[in-house]
Amino acid sequence: MDWTHRIAGLALATLLPAVAGASTPKGMVEVREEVLDNGLKVLLLENHRSPAVTFQVWYRVGSRNEVDGKSGMAHFLEHMLFKGTDKVAPEEYARIIRKHGGRSNAFTSHDATAYHATMSRDTIGIAVELEADRMVNTRFEEKYFTPEKKVVQEERRMRVDRPRAALAEITNAVTYAVHPYRRPIIGWPEDVQRMTLEDMKEFYRTYYSPNNAFIVVAGNFDSDEMLEKIRETFGKIPRGTEPPEVGLTEPPQRGERRVLLKKEAQLPSLVMNYHVPNVGHPDSYALDVLEMILSRGRTSRLHRDLVYERRIARYAWAGYHRVSADPTTFSIGAQAMPGKDIADVEAAIDEVVAGVRDKGVTKAELDKAKNQVAAAFIFAQESNRGQAMRIGFYEITGGWRRMNEYLGGIQGVTAEDVQRVARQYLDRDRRTVGILVPQARKRS
Repeated sequence: MDWTHRIAGLALATLLPAVAGASTPKGMVEVREEVLDNGLKVLLLENHRSPAVTFQVWYRVGSRNEVDGKSGMAHFLEHMLFKGTDKVAPEEYARIIRKHGGRSNAFTSHDATAYHATMSRDTIGIAVELEADRMVNTRFEEKYFTPEKKVVQEERRMRVDRPRAALAEITNAVTYAVHPYRRPIIGWPEDVQRMTLEDMKEFYRTYYSPNNAFIVVAGNFDSDEMLEKIRETFGKIPRGTEPPEVGLTEPPQRGERRVLLKKEAQLPSLVMNYHVPNVGHPDSYALDVLEMILSRGRTSRLHRDLVYERRIARYAWAGYHRVSADPTTFSIGAQAMPGKDIADVEAAIDEVVAGVRDKGVTKAELDKAKNQVAAAFIFAQESNRGQAMRIGFYEITGGWRRMNEYLGGIQGVTAEDVQRVARQYLDRDRRTVGILVPQARKRS
């Protein structure tokens, strides 16, 4: 047994008695939740293990909330929030945070846009004031909008220049027939090109309001003082109109879909997307364990079979994208070794999956995978930022309290559960297969 597995085992051994009895078991959190009069939810996780404080503002808007023809709005808007307000000059936000010894960043996902800063207890109030200001006072000027469009377009070009990213994008677009998860978060290039400043202003007015946002604070602070500071800054922002709900539901897939991408690349690769439920479904725990058995570590089934024994793949992986607002995907992928046929790689993956579906998993595999999943969950919360991110993602996808159900749910997974979800969800009729066909680099 290597040290990773020993640590995982010790973590779970320490954890399990706590799940059964202690008031605050390891891996579980005590979050103070308050809702201001304007609808802004505040989630506070006070701890004093380190001197830092992470402050995050999450907006319940991502690419999921966009419409056809206007993809990339949420991501582009994230860029525009750094273009200043009446009080703060363009690009000054990050400089102010750095000047006071802090770090800041932002991201956009399918389901959310979030802005976060980590600073000391004495200076975190600066981030609170800056975020409250740009929630309602962000300036939209053509002289900043047009150049930023080029920045976004270049970011997109750099991303899809990577063969694996390009394959994932086109496969994802075919995986979903109706649901907005089919669109790339960064947007289709034509949509970004024709986006206007007025489009951006309207999107901002629609989704950036206190009743469509929540705040997560984790670290070394006093909860009463922090809540008062948030009331002083965010509490005076008026409630906005309720944004439109996403009403689209992906219909059941009735047969395998396939897509080929011909692109400059050295080696062929593939990705398979299977439709599965998200974190709110009881089967999510067994799917997490299944991912670990298939893909994590040198003794995982995909690595052992395709990479170590058959030597037909450079790497093989599986990923369950469980933290999403709507039903999601379980993906399996691989890149072929030089001289190997990608069809043989696909057939080998199917054999590995069939082995789980038909024969199940061993007790040793199950126990090891559960230890690894539990340990990874606990270790991810060692930092204030990690804790805040975990709270935020769970809140976006159904409520932060689900975090405290996770370890118990993993502990309850049986070998029969793993085999059942493999049979039910890793079905060829539920999947989309994308294959990258390498093309020779064109001579200029």
